[in-house]
Formats: sequence, C-alpha cells, structure tokens
Amino acid sequence: MITRKKTRQIKVGNVAVGGDAPIAVQSMTNTDTRDVAATVAQIGRLTEAGCEIIRVAVLDLEAAAAITRIREQITIPLIADIHFDARLAIASMEHGAQGIRINPGNLGGPDKLARVVAAAKQHLVPIRVGVNSGSVEKDILAKHGHPTPAALAESALRNVRLLEELDFDQIKISLKSSDALTTLEAYRLLSSQCDYPLHLGVTEAGGLIAGTVKSSVALGILLYEGIGDTFRISLTRDPVEEIRVGFELLRSLHIRERGPELISCPTCGRCQVNLFSLAEQVERHIQNIETPLKIAVMGCVVNGPGEAKEADIGVAGGHGVGIIFKKGQLYKKVAEDKLLAVFLAEIDAMIEEARQDGA
Repeated sequence: MITRKKTRQIKVGNVAVGGDAPIAVQSMTNTDTRDVAATVAQIGRLTEAGCEIIRVAVLDLEAAAAITRIREQITIPLIADIHFDARLAIASMEHGAQGIRINPGNLGGPDKLARVVAAAKQHLVPIRVGVNSGSVEKDILAKHGHPTPAALAESALRNVRLLEELDFDQIKISLKSSDALTTLEAYRLLSSQCDYPLHLGVTEAGGLIAGTVKSSVALGILLYEGIGDTFRISLTRDPVEEIRVGFELLRSLHIRERGPELISCPTCGRCQVNLFSLAEQVERHIQNIETPLKIAVMGCVVNGPGEAKEADIGVAGGHGVGIIFKKGQLYKKVAEDKLLAVFLAEIDAMIEEARQDGA
C-alpha cells in the first residue's frame, strides 16, 4: 500500500540506509560517552530492544577516544554526534566511528570542513547533515522570517552543497523542528528536491506521551507517504522506550514487524479482573522477544475472544476464572490466581514452537 521514494543507498557500518533497505530504527545514548561501561551497558539494552544504529555525543577528545573501547563491546554501528568542532569529528573517525552527524556550515570554515571530509573519505564514513530550527543561517532566517519548512529545506541543501563541492556524496540528511507540522512540511519539501536518504525525527519532542504523539503524527504521515529511510523517536525518557515506540509505529503502518503485538481492551464495567496489571505484566514479559505474534489481553470472557479473534493467543478473566483462547476459540480455563503464570507459559511455548518451525 505504501510506495516508498527511491533514494540513494549508503552504509553505516553494516547497516544499509536508503534505496530498498529496511527503514532503520535508531536512538542516541544519554550516558556520558567517556563512561565506557555505562555507555556500553545502555547500548546493550538498546540493541536487545531492537536498536539498529546508535549515536553518541562527543563533547571532547576523551569522548572521541572512548569510541574505540565502546566499539569493541557492541554489535551495532556507532555514529558520533559533533557540534562545531572539526577536531572532534576527525578524532571520532580515527577512533572507529562509523558515521558522523555534523552541520557542515558551523565547523569553522572551508579548511576545517575539507579536513573532516578528507577523513570521512579515508575511513569510508558517511556524513549526516543535521539541520534544526536553531541552526538555520541568519540570511536564510532573514529571507523567511523564522524557521519555516522552506527555510529548513534551504539550509539543508546549502550544507549538502558544501559537501558536494568537496566531491563527497555519502550523505544522509535530517532537518528537525520541535513542531510536528513544520517537520512534516520540511521533509516533504526536501524529499521533492533531492534523492539523498533522509533521517526523520521531531527534535525536543517531549516526554513519553507528548513525544510519542508528536513523533507519530509527523513521522507516521511521512512514512505513509513513502518518505524516510531511518528515524529516531526523540523522548525525554529512557532511550529504550524510543525503540519500542519506533517499532510500534512501523508495525502500525505495516512497514516492518518485530516482536509480538499486544492487543488489550481499555476496560469497561464488565471487566472482572485487574486488567491494567495483567496487561503490564504480559507486556513486560514479551518486550524483548523478536517472534511476531498477536497476543490479546481482554477483560471480558463474554466478548473478549470474539473481539480479539485474530490474535494467535489471548486471555480473558472474570468471576475468579480466566480463559485462554487461540484464534478466538476456547483453549483452556484456568483459576484466576494461576492465570498469569499459565498464560505466560503458553506464550513461551508458542514462541518456542515458532522458533523450531523457523529453524
């Protein structure tokens, strides 16, 4: 149903971005990059949740040097996030960064940018041109009045040209605003004017609820229109939550499936069990599982199985007894105090069966 725009393809480490490659879900650590143990531990949790590319902040040369030790202990590509300092971009690549994120226009002039590009060519590192509302050049702001979608797109293309003039084309582009509609229109404009792969995101989106809503509105529309090759859901939250939201967004658009889909009812006066607790415990149990299943947690034994009949397996409770159903049909009745344990065991058995079938 979705016709994706054909873009150039680049490689970030072993992950292809653009072209016909899967849309990659990425995140950024919020640890001090110089604290190697903490950073590696967080990347490990992110990888387990499904993160495919990770970005780290490089504030100084010590942080750049830490990339070597971090890379030795992780399995996904690492991008160095650089602000203003060309030395840090070069040092990061020398220490093993597999991508860098810069704004070419604020690295201190043409000579410094040329040195960064030379290092990128030497180490075969792609560059993400990152533009946001706060980085738009003064003359472009004066022309447009404020960071409009057109201003963001113009700024991005100006910075891309700086790299093209140095005969560099291993580029992906991001242009972000904290406003969902500005982000949406800016990416539409940019997509119509170039074929570089695009990294989508709403910057400074907010906490779990506000950030999820803003990002889902802007990125959901763009992805539905076939725009975007990789993205980050930016949340003021544990970054693992960004990955979970990201894959749910892709699942809702039928773009990619990863792990079980949890279906649960919002509850009503018919509910006879503590469905909030039951659903939370099931969600926690399945959150790092990769096998795609539909799992239903329903509050009503009368309507639950029928309403969730497309689920591979489901549970519904009431009056001290719960039922487990498969594909809408009753599978077994279980005493309410044993319902959770029995249901989780059935899920695990179904996942193991799926693994055996796929082996």
